Amino acid sequence: MRLFEREDYLGKIRGFYHDDGVIKVLTGVRRCGKSCLMQTIAEELRAAGVREDQIIYLDLDRYGFRSVKTPEQLEALIEPALKTRGMKYLFIDEIQNVEGFEEVVNEFRSEGGFSIFITGSNSYLLSGELATKLTGRYVEFEVQTLSFKEYREMKRFLGQAVDPNPVAELDRYILEGGFPKALDYPKMADKRAYVCSVIKEIFEKDIRRRVKVKNVSVFNQVRDYVINNFGATTSLTNIQSDLERQGVRIKRETLNRYLQILEDAKIISKCTRFDMKSRKSLKGEQKYYLADLGFYFALNTDNRINYGPVLENIVYCYARSLGYEVSVGRIGKLECDFVMRSPEMEYAYVQVAMTIMSDRKTEDREYRPLVQIKDNYPKHLLTRNDPIQRRDGIAHANIPEFMQERRAF
Repeated sequence: MRLFEREDYLGKIRGFYHDDGVIKVLTGVRRCGKSCLMQTIAEELRAAGVREDQIIYLDLDRYGFRSVKTPEQLEALIEPALKTRGMKYLFIDEIQNVEGFEEVVNEFRSEGGFSIFITGSNSYLLSGELATKLTGRYVEFEVQTLSFKEYREMKRFLGQAVDPNPVAELDRYILEGGFPKALDYPKMADKRAYVCSVIKEIFEKDIRRRVKVKNVSVFNQVRDYVINNFGATTSLTNIQSDLERQGVRIKRETLNRYLQILEDAKIISKCTRFDMKSRKSLKGEQKYYLADLGFYFALNTDNRINYGPVLENIVYCYARSLGYEVSVGRIGKLECDFVMRSPEMEYAYVQVAMTIMSDRKTEDREYRPLVQIKDNYPKHLLTRNDPIQRRDGIAHANIPEFMQERRAF
């Protein structure tokens, strides 16, 4: 079976293919494409001349491996490979299905001669045991659902028509979301049904098995509230008040726990505020963005696009896919949509707007926060489909072209 190659991620991982001292950990929301990415790595190794007996691939979510639940059972599956000559390449998919897997992974890493790749669908994978026992011994690659560029490339890969108008294609991407499997379904209703099934699967496999949620109904109401209000500035107090107005009574500590559960399951991602003057994160208010816009449109029958938060969400996920740390910037009373810090510790500032062409006031409002920033790091204004401007040294671009060209900030 031919696999769609996600070069943006493969390029980051290739340098670690033959490293037996560092465990390669692929994380991301369930069904974002981690398994296919790992299969692609195995295929690249085969194409480079690695023998079949050197590759051990265990998918713990598949028939034949679902009964593997203990460290001893996992160890017994891998142990025969010790007799194989040369470097062994060990792939374990959905490793969190085994309670106490950390001991086994650490054992074979210490043994030497094993280049280990593991995936997991939630943040529990990198909490507790693994983080403490493997400090400095693993590298995490966070996988997002398909970016706009990947969405178009995968449609071509599948032999599907791609609209030559990038703006129309962007709107289609917004409504359909970026789950790779959703592209298999031609009807929008089927795509939405698939994303709803992903939400249920996350609850059953990534939440219910790990934490106790006493009141599932209230948990779901919190989940739906956060999904429906993605991209809005909020706080625990605001969320609690809004829920109470809807007749949902919930303790602050319970609400905080539910939000953390949703973060750990990779459904939402918290974007904290960053004060530009003090260069410190601010506590209290933050924004939540979705792992995929499909979550929002699957839970709502309204197809109208609110471009403000939608475009912010797309830019946020795109930046994360490039490895940026992302915050909401505050400059006095003004707000910059995003302060981005690259893996090289370089900053960039980004303002996102549906359009700046409606009137002069709108244009000035979008430029003002960027103009107020006095350092020399890059400043970007991203819009949906505006004539490109040149003003105050700020780089203006339209989102479809910016992402299609895989530009950095």
